Amino acid sequence: MADAADFRRLVLALPDTVEGAHHGHADFRLHGRVFASLDAAEARGMVHLAPELQRALAAEDAAFVPANGAWGRQGCTMVQLADVALPRLRAAITAAWQRSLEAGAAKASPRPRQRPGTGGRRGKR
Repeated sequence: MADAADFRRLVLALPDTVEGAHHGHADFRLHGRVFASLDAAEARGMVHLAPELQRALAAEDAAFVPANGAWGRQGCTMVQLADVALPRLRAAITAAWQRSLEAGAAKASPRPRQRPGTGGRRGKR
């Protein structure tokens, strides 16, 4: 089973990850994007997963529970650290990091250029 030190060690072992703080708890970012955090008591972690992976993990392992509300629907997944095995925690953290890496790459890629004079609109000229 895991604890906050394990969570922190696993997260910070991933390339370009930095620890910060937000609203009184630790968060972990890749290129400015939060992909994991610890609650203030450091009993639970959060990993930002693809919603499909979140559903699969929650169905397989009671240590993983969607966060409340819209955050949970977007993939934010709470992890009860005392109840999760280290290999499963490592896999979830890595998946959240990978998702953040891909989201950052997509944001950084150039958008297709508009044809001159179209203004990006369709149908009206």
